[in-house]
Amino acid sequence: MNKKYLPLLFLLFAMNFAIAQVKYTLTKATVTFQIKNMGINTSGNINDVQTNILFDAANLGSSSIEASANVKTINTDNDMRDEHLRGDSFFDVATYPKITMKSVAIKHKSGNNYVGQFNVTIKNKTHLLDVPFTYIENGNTADFSGVLKLKRTDFDIGGSSMVLSDDVTVNIDVAASK
Repeated sequence: MNKKYLPLLFLLFAMNFAIAQVKYTLTKATVTFQIKNMGINTSGNINDVQTNILFDAANLGSSSIEASANVKTINTDNDMRDEHLRGDSFFDVATYPKITMKSVAIKHKSGNNYVGQFNVTIKNKTHLLDVPFTYIENGNTADFSGVLKLKRTDFDIGGSSMVLSDDVTVNIDVAASK
């Protein structure tokens, strides 16, 4: 290869890498969850969410999504239940104040649909989970919406129970700007 082309190749590579790293700034995040307790759907949310989103639909290999949620802000519209959830037998927020998720891989499915493999950590237990999500870009803003299904006992939340379901559905909606 002719050495005079090396600077040009390096520049093209650097431009491609820079373009692939589209940094999004969180403007709004909503995390809600639902679980059956005694056969009745119980829901709530976690209000304090932080994100670090580097996403380019054209270059998913260099894209990454990280998020953390402050479990102290859990809210089920029942103060007594919220305090119980913050306690040792559930989230133990004094020891484990955050839930984190970090993408390992992101794949395009079709249209605006993607699936990410995320390391989800709750109470210092990490599991690799698939999270299907949509990505809709509108000018300088983007919306990410995903659904995470997990087993609460995989993360040592709530212990064994005859009345509390093991299946939890978590909905994550994030609005971000470039």
